[in-house]
Amino acid sequence: MLENLKKELVDLHMKLVENHLVVWTGGNVSARDPETGLIVIKASGVPYEGMGPEHMVVMDLDGKVVEGKYKPSSDAFSHIYVYKHRADVFGMVHTHSNYATAFAAVGQPIPCVLTSMGDEFGCDIPCGGFVLIGDDAIGKEVLDNIGMSTACLIQNHGVFTIGDSARAAVKSAVMVEDAAHTVWIAKQLGSVIPISKENVEKLHYRYTHIYGQ
Repeated sequence: MLENLKKELVDLHMKLVENHLVVWTGGNVSARDPETGLIVIKASGVPYEGMGPEHMVVMDLDGKVVEGKYKPSSDAFSHIYVYKHRADVFGMVHTHSNYATAFAAVGQPIPCVLTSMGDEFGCDIPCGGFVLIGDDAIGKEVLDNIGMSTACLIQNHGVFTIGDSARAAVKSAVMVEDAAHTVWIAKQLGSVIPISKENVEKLHYRYTHIYGQ
């Protein structure tokens, strides 16, 4: 089932590795098929080396495994919770990328102090509270805190991003880490300079409505 989507997800998982957002078996990418509404997500505990379409698990919105010989990711029910409550979301990513997760470790949002953050996110990257892994509680915490952003930190845990496709969610995860790295460096130099809400809104509008082809 959904072989093309499975292959795309394998490629997108490799993007996480290429961008140094994950190590060993941590992190995952999922996607919702727009035609069937089924969810495809990485199997639990599968290393990125040697990963193939057979390591993707197909699930329905009730959390039932429809196809796959492996157990789904331990984050699967949180992904499903987001898909059930956000009809506009068709891709979701989880990483423990170093700099962004450092902000999560101290329970701090990443402030929107870069024009690139205004472009991509249109606001601070928020940080939700601490939630244990295993059921849909993380998904609820993400939605309770993410607001208009495509990214949310979860305290003591890591990064969760969403998008209108799995590729868009991966892009958001890459941009979160890039922003977190720069903001962390800036904080070593002194106090970061906030961008006004009005200018952040202008940056985000230009990027989402005018920028590019």
